[in-house]
Amino acid sequence: MSSLTVVTDSGERAPLLCISSPELSHSHPRDGEIVSSSLDEIAVSKPTLSDPKQRLVSLDVFRGLTIALMILVDDAGKAFPSINHSPWFGVTLADFVMPFFLFIVGVSASLVFKKVSCKPQATKKVLLRTVKLFILGVVLQGGYFHGRNNLSYGVDIAKIRWMGVLQRISIGYLFASILEIWFANDYPVDSSKAFIRRYFFQALAGILIGLSYLILVYGLYVPDWFFEISSLNMESRSPVSGYGSSTQTVNCGVRGSLEPPCNVVGLIDRLLLGEKHLYQRPVYRRTKECSVNSPDYGPPPSNAPGWCLAPFDPEGILSSLMAAITCLVGLHFGHILVHVQDHLQRVIFWSVFSVFLTLAGYVLELAGVPLCKPLYTLSYMFITAGVSGLLLVVLYYIVDVKCFQKPMILFQWMGMNALILYALAACDLFSGALQGFYWYSPENNLVDITERFIQAAFNSKKWGTLVFVMLEILFWGLVAGFLHAKKVYIKL
Repeated sequence: MSSLTVVTDSGERAPLLCISSPELSHSHPRDGEIVSSSLDEIAVSKPTLSDPKQRLVSLDVFRGLTIALMILVDDAGKAFPSINHSPWFGVTLADFVMPFFLFIVGVSASLVFKKVSCKPQATKKVLLRTVKLFILGVVLQGGYFHGRNNLSYGVDIAKIRWMGVLQRISIGYLFASILEIWFANDYPVDSSKAFIRRYFFQALAGILIGLSYLILVYGLYVPDWFFEISSLNMESRSPVSGYGSSTQTVNCGVRGSLEPPCNVVGLIDRLLLGEKHLYQRPVYRRTKECSVNSPDYGPPPSNAPGWCLAPFDPEGILSSLMAAITCLVGLHFGHILVHVQDHLQRVIFWSVFSVFLTLAGYVLELAGVPLCKPLYTLSYMFITAGVSGLLLVVLYYIVDVKCFQKPMILFQWMGMNALILYALAACDLFSGALQGFYWYSPENNLVDITERFIQAAFNSKKWGTLVFVMLEILFWGLVAGFLHAKKVYIKL
C-alpha cells in the first residue's frame, strides 16, 4: 500500500496518509445501495476493530446528542430564553442544532458513497429519499399538526408552510450525496496532493455556492414591500393597537442589509414561495424592537415597527443553499475517516480543520459579517461547522478510541432511531396525542399534570420545567433503547 510518509527526527519514515482503512472496506453499499437516511443510522464499521460490521458509535452518539439538545432547547427554551434561538444576531445553544444535523449528514454521505458501483441507481435512490424526507417535513411542520396545547389539526393548503427542518436537511443530503457520487474523482489517494485532487470539484462547488450567496445577499436590491396581517401572525395575547391597518408596508429600498425586514433571504422566499407560505412566528419577534420581554416572546412595544408581525422563514431557500455547505464540511471530515488509518492522525487532522473553521468565523464576525442563524451567514456557517468538527473529535476520541461507551448508551440508542424520535418528541406528536385524553378540562391531561407536579415539587416553574424536560429526554432514550433491543429502526 502506497502512502504519504514523513521523516521523523530519528530518520525513520512514518505513514501520514494511507489510501484507505481495510476495516472500513466493508461499509460501502452494494450496487449503489444507500444504507442510511439523513437522520437515521449509518451502517459503517468501527475502525481498527476486528468485527467489520460494527458501527461508528461516535456518529450515533453525536446524532442522539443532537436530538436530545433539540428537545432541551425547544421545551426548556421558554423557561430559559438564553438557550433558545437568538432573536436575530448572535449564537445560542439552540443555534447549533441545525448545523450539527447537517454536519452529520455530510459525514454519513462520505461513508455510504465511498464506493458506488452504479451511479445512476445510487442517484435515483438519493432523489427518492430526498423527496420522501421533504414531504415528511411538510407534513410535520407545514401546519397540519398544531403542536402541544392545541387539540386541533388541519391546514389551509393556501397557507401551508413549504420549508422546515427536514426540508433543509433533505436539501443538504441531496447536495452532499450528489457531490460524493458524481464529483469525487477516482484517483487513488496516496498523498495529500492526491487527496486534494480527488475532492477538488467538491470543494469548488462549495466555494461557488458561498460566493453566489454573498453576491445575492449583498448585491440584490430589496424594494419596499407589504404584507397582510392575519390570524396566523397575530397572537391573542399581543396588543395590536400599533397596527391600525390589516396591511403593513415595510420601507426598504436598500442593498446589503442583514436586518430582519430588508434582507435578500426574505425577499427571495417571498418571491418564490409566497408570503402566506412562510413561517408566521419568526424569531425576530423576540428582539427588543418587537417584544417587551426580549429575548423572549411578548407584547410589542407601543412604538414597535410594522415588520414585527411580518412572516419570515428561518429555513428559507437561499439560507438552505448556504446551509448545504455545512454538509460539505462534514463530507470532508468523512473523507479523512475513510482515507486516514490512524486514530491519532484523524484526531489531529480533524482538530486542525475545526480550529481553522472556527477562527475563520470569528475573523469574519470581526470584519463585519454578523452571526445570524436565520440568514445562515458565512461567519455563522464557519463557526458552527468548526464547533461540529470539534465535538466529533471529542466524541470520537472518547467513544471509539477509548471505548468509553456505556455512559453514552442513551445517546447512542437515540442516534440509531433519530427520525422517529424527531417526529414524536421534537414535533410534539406524542405529547399532543397524550393531551387528547383529559379529565373534564383539556389542561387536566397526563403531560400537563406531570409538569405542574414537578414544578410544584421544586417550588419553581423555571427549574421544574427543566427537570421535566430532562426526564422527557430520559424517557425517549429508554424508548430508543427498547426499539434497539427489538432491532426496530425507522428510516426512509
